[in-house]
Amino acid sequence: MPEVRFEGLAYACGDSETVLSCLERNGIEVPASCRAGVCQTCIMRSVEGDLPKLAQQGLKETLRAQGYFLSCVCVPSAPLEVTRGGLESLQTAAHIVSISPLNETVVKVEVTCDKPLDYRPGQFLNLLRPDGLARSYSIASVPNLDSHLVFHVAEVPDGRMSGWLHNQASTGDEVTLLGPQGECFYVEGQPEQPLFLLGTGTGLAPLYGILRDALAKDHSGPIHLFQGSPVRSGLYLVDELRALETEHEQFHYHPCILEGDEHSGIHVGPIDAFSLKRFPDLSGWRVFLCGHPDLVKLMQRKAYLARASLNEIVADAFIASP
Repeated sequence: MPEVRFEGLAYACGDSETVLSCLERNGIEVPASCRAGVCQTCIMRSVEGDLPKLAQQGLKETLRAQGYFLSCVCVPSAPLEVTRGGLESLQTAAHIVSISPLNETVVKVEVTCDKPLDYRPGQFLNLLRPDGLARSYSIASVPNLDSHLVFHVAEVPDGRMSGWLHNQASTGDEVTLLGPQGECFYVEGQPEQPLFLLGTGTGLAPLYGILRDALAKDHSGPIHLFQGSPVRSGLYLVDELRALETEHEQFHYHPCILEGDEHSGIHVGPIDAFSLKRFPDLSGWRVFLCGHPDLVKLMQRKAYLARASLNEIVADAFIASP
């Protein structure tokens, strides 16, 4: 078994065990969120030893050169000595401005930063509580349209962060932001290109930011947003999206539920079948997919079969934290 040395002590790392799991098994808390090598919250630094390539995948070259790695995907094959990330320069101090309900299970969390934060609507940030607990949330706000950063947070059963934000957090509470990260955002340069946006649950958050960013930048091509939920009560921002549809002739909103009565323009049935029946040929389209990972994976395949270019399919699948 390879040995992981941390703060003067050595720990045996089991076969196929990550550095993060090894340290946690020995009672050491390390900030972590997705545990899939995406959010980069669990970043650490190697002082001595060889790192597997996967452990540094997705990191900037400058960070890789300094020995930084993602502990959640680092399965060592030889002894390693590691330290905490120490990336304070990449963190931004912030505090909560307001928390308000969007529906029965989703709240809108507004956060303001102590210093300017450069981000693109649709990217995600890691939000850290003072106790180190971290979770990743997509950005629903647009810099020139909104005064604060905005996240949509669904209450997850036994969710430590979502439970805190729904039931305990209040205005003025301090948080730390790490990021932004992600490639799910609107890119200028092809204003006539049709845009296909599809999301379920709080997958609407990045799409809402992308949509308003595109409209603010005078995107002239058709924009179709498909919002899915199992039931009507799971939809939110319906009135706001319909108002945007009225204001912008190039934008079209398609709410969709799995169960219930079809009324007020809300379609009943699977969102994948409904959206692709409307647009069976996506060649030339830019496709944004956000929400439950199973649906995102399914839609990636179906969008490709509908002739969307792989380079034009942008996906942001939500990964639940333990």
